[in-house]
Amino acid sequence: MEARNRPAVVIDNGTGYTKMGFAGNVEPAFIIPTVVATNETYVKSGGSVTSAQHSAGVMADLDFYIGDEATPRASSYNINYPIRHGQVDNWDSMERFWQQCIFNYLRCDPEDHFFLLTESPLTPPENREYMAEIMFETFNVPGLYIAVQAVLALAASDTSGKMELTGTVIDSGDGVTHVVPVVDGYVIGSSIKSIPIAGRDLTNFVQQLMRDRGEPVPPEDSLDAARRIKELYSYTCADIVKEYVKHDKEPSKYIKQWTGLNSRTRQPYSVDVGYERFLAPELYFAPEIYSSDFSTPLPEVVDKCIQSSPIDTRRALYNNIVLSGGSTLFKDFQRRLQRDIKKLVDTRIAASESLSRKDATFKTQAVDVNVVSHPMQRFAAWFGGSVMASLPDFYTSCHTRAEYEEIGPSICRSNRVFKGLT
Repeated sequence: MEARNRPAVVIDNGTGYTKMGFAGNVEPAFIIPTVVATNETYVKSGGSVTSAQHSAGVMADLDFYIGDEATPRASSYNINYPIRHGQVDNWDSMERFWQQCIFNYLRCDPEDHFFLLTESPLTPPENREYMAEIMFETFNVPGLYIAVQAVLALAASDTSGKMELTGTVIDSGDGVTHVVPVVDGYVIGSSIKSIPIAGRDLTNFVQQLMRDRGEPVPPEDSLDAARRIKELYSYTCADIVKEYVKHDKEPSKYIKQWTGLNSRTRQPYSVDVGYERFLAPELYFAPEIYSSDFSTPLPEVVDKCIQSSPIDTRRALYNNIVLSGGSTLFKDFQRRLQRDIKKLVDTRIAASESLSRKDATFKTQAVDVNVVSHPMQRFAAWFGGSVMASLPDFYTSCHTRAEYEEIGPSICRSNRVFKGLT
């Protein structure tokens, strides 16, 4: 059977988690942490390479673990995170990670499937060449398409079926948050904004709050406990001062109890969950409470991103602000973000009208601000890739092995944008 007649493999590599599966499915088949554990006991000595040293090198290439199997081996293995802040930091570990994803998890022959891989915005073009070399040289794939996660997130949020692919994507995962304007499937690179606050920072903030309050959390479990508490109990408040008053007035109503299990002694422990419930998501709207290095709220970043885009695209970008990533799933996050962005836009329009009152014919039209939350928000990039890799245009848009052999890895520096059926 030809590779074009088989479903494409879709792999969305994120800083915290990797989502993988086959095109046409609604959900990824596997979601695993993006982490690799390698055995450092196999070390080659200097000089000529003996058979023993060669065997050690082979064992080093084989003796590694990824995902959930890697973390428990931290004591005897070297733990490596191949992706940092959305960019691949270690290509050797990344190649090993893909190897396990393809053969151990998806259990498919890479020579029989086209591949769709994702990349974060502002990725250097050299990274696409490295991806192409690994996929074509190591795994011998018949075809490869590298898509920007923001474009796929727009495709995932589209319910009309028109695939217009115009909007502003707020992609916040575990390692970094990007605000990306996309027009007709093309990313406006000069207007991309990035903020150094994402899920991992929120987890660290919750961990610090509980530590300062003296909650009885075992040190070895504190980070995992903070992450679970953040995911279970956090919500976005409308006003932080009023929220403090509500918690102080009725603590029994708002303070939750969370019970964990000590990973060493297997004994249960219980902690109170209080202010951190609303303080963790508040970092997006008041980042100065976490760090003095960055103090611009997310609504202002979104507004600046759209205002720096071409003037004829701004209304469309305000009208379709799409949320993507697990760190945008907090309750009422979409409502708070829409309210704050709308307030900024209305203030600007009011100031513009006050300056032009002398001209009675001048009237500024209202700008619609619409922040879109959708069911596929958690793995929007992967689902968008699944949708787009199911289209007939996908196979004609991929870079093939023959093109790679003729031109080289530079062919993958650009990828054709396709938006629907031909």
